[in-house]
Amino acid sequence: MTAPTLNSAELARILDDALAGSRMSETEAAALFRLNGRDIWKVAAAADERREEVVGDTVTYVRNMNLHMTNICKNRCGLCAFGRKPTDPDAFCFTDEEFREHARDAAKKEVTEVCYLAGVHPGFTIENYETMIRTLCEEIPGVHVHGCSPDEIAFAAQRSGLTTKETLIRLKEAGLGSVQGTAAEILVDSVRKVICEKKIPTEEWVRIIREAHEVGFKATSTIMYGSVETPEERAHHLSILRDLQDETQVFTDLVPLAFLHHNTPLEKDGTVTYGSTGREDILLTAVSRLFLDNMKNIQVPWSKIGQKMTQLGLMSGGNDVGGTMFVDSLSRTAGAGEEADFFDPKDMQYLCDDMGRKLARRDTLYNILE
Repeated sequence: MTAPTLNSAELARILDDALAGSRMSETEAAALFRLNGRDIWKVAAAADERREEVVGDTVTYVRNMNLHMTNICKNRCGLCAFGRKPTDPDAFCFTDEEFREHARDAAKKEVTEVCYLAGVHPGFTIENYETMIRTLCEEIPGVHVHGCSPDEIAFAAQRSGLTTKETLIRLKEAGLGSVQGTAAEILVDSVRKVICEKKIPTEEWVRIIREAHEVGFKATSTIMYGSVETPEERAHHLSILRDLQDETQVFTDLVPLAFLHHNTPLEKDGTVTYGSTGREDILLTAVSRLFLDNMKNIQVPWSKIGQKMTQLGLMSGGNDVGGTMFVDSLSRTAGAGEEADFFDPKDMQYLCDDMGRKLARRDTLYNILE
């Protein structure tokens, strides 16, 4: 059902109720997602007020590096420009020694986190993931390894004759520090059928995140917005995350990922023509801050929306810019450009000074380091 258009009094009531501590409904969130014109700034202002109440004025970041082991992927989702078939001329998969060299490069950059991002290789088993994790821990003493989405965990379990919980236990024993809450995209199966048909369904994604909590992991939470989903489906996705957070407190943050459409199968087959807009970027951050009353940290991923829009996101309820990353092949292949690779902390500081906010470096679990 389509959310009704809000008049000024209704908008004021929703925002006042949220700031007073009332839990926002899915219908109200969907109505906020549909706003345009100057009303979006009212939502952003309310979200920024809530951000100040919850986390104060500090903007955080982690000194991390992305490591892309392979772009060969069993899924090759409609929303992704990165994945390749094994026979594609630009397909790659690092050897163990090549992977170790990239780990050594990360060590030279003095990162505290390595974020393992890759295609879901059709030949990988649990042993492949264990080897990669152990290599990172060997080459970068004390590093926090952040990786393995529920979709990767499910496939590794299937390939290895294990349950997903057994797989999680083995990953933890190998040295995995936290689980990526990616592969969530939009947690509505009718949408998933269009944008990521081969990924696990919503129910399985939720179950594996719940199991990760039971094993002792923390996880990020994500939403990929701006493709074919409706405002109601975005709100429902956030509701699933909120319910799971009520139950487990497993999530460290929400990472809203703007859909980058260039070179994706969805663009090539005409399903989409554009990705997210600036209006949507601001509202996704702002509404998430107001709706997710049990989640302290809302990240503004600079590699997806650019540094200027990131600053606006930080003024609309966001409190974290993610990491330095050094490389983001997933965003670049979808048209983000070379600026998506590295965010220098000096540039972060400049943006924070301009807003009158503090900048602090954190670890993966949001402990402040300096």
